[in-house]
Amino acid sequence: MITATVFNHAGGAGKTSLTRDVGHQLAQAGQRVLLIDLDPQANLTTWLGVRGVSLSSTVYRLATEGTPLPEPVQAHGLHLIPAQVDLALAETGMLGVPGSQLFLRQALEGVRGSYDVALIDSPPSLGQLAILGAVAADRLIVPIPTRAKGLDALPGLQKATALYRRLRPDLAVGLYVPTLYDARRSHDREVLEELRAHLSPLAEPIPERAAVWLDSSMAGEPVGVYAPNSPVFQDVQRLTREVAGVLGLGVRA
Repeated sequence: MITATVFNHAGGAGKTSLTRDVGHQLAQAGQRVLLIDLDPQANLTTWLGVRGVSLSSTVYRLATEGTPLPEPVQAHGLHLIPAQVDLALAETGMLGVPGSQLFLRQALEGVRGSYDVALIDSPPSLGQLAILGAVAADRLIVPIPTRAKGLDALPGLQKATALYRRLRPDLAVGLYVPTLYDARRSHDREVLEELRAHLSPLAEPIPERAAVWLDSSMAGEPVGVYAPNSPVFQDVQRLTREVAGVLGLGVRA
């Protein structure tokens, strides 16, 4: 099993959509996929149609006490450790607990034989839950919007990654993913060129096609279920192939 955490401390980068749809497409390609929602906003959970989540079904006790992973729920062929708003209490609950930032990494060792890949949706912060997810990862997948705010976030991203390596020295970025790209805008093209000049490996940009992403999320369905004949699904397929390649999964999605 390889673990990848989808991370950007800034919101609105496309972390959750990437986690959901790449995870679903990997499952469709025959991979055994575990998704973990570490964001108390619980968008990954609701965007898979899962509701009515209890705190005991989340990573709360794992993060604060070092318990094993809770039993996952199933949604669209995926196994999911869901989230809900009270998971935010883990941010303070982890403080003062020695080794708490390593608890998820340790818990994943217990399910290593059950999955081929675990994808973790990190919260948009630099708090304890974000550290929990980053330290559990073998690789980071970093979506970056092709906007000025994407460039502005890079110093913080690089600083955070350097700090995480103190706990996980072998941690590396597996793939940077330009998101929300509109080739008609000169600003987007300029930002993409900056990203290409300074970041590697860099995926092909994901075009901004807001309607299908939003509608599929409202429906609680991955794009591959909601709109399998759409250009957005073709974007998902291409990105999944790139992610599978950097993670060494050896699948044709």
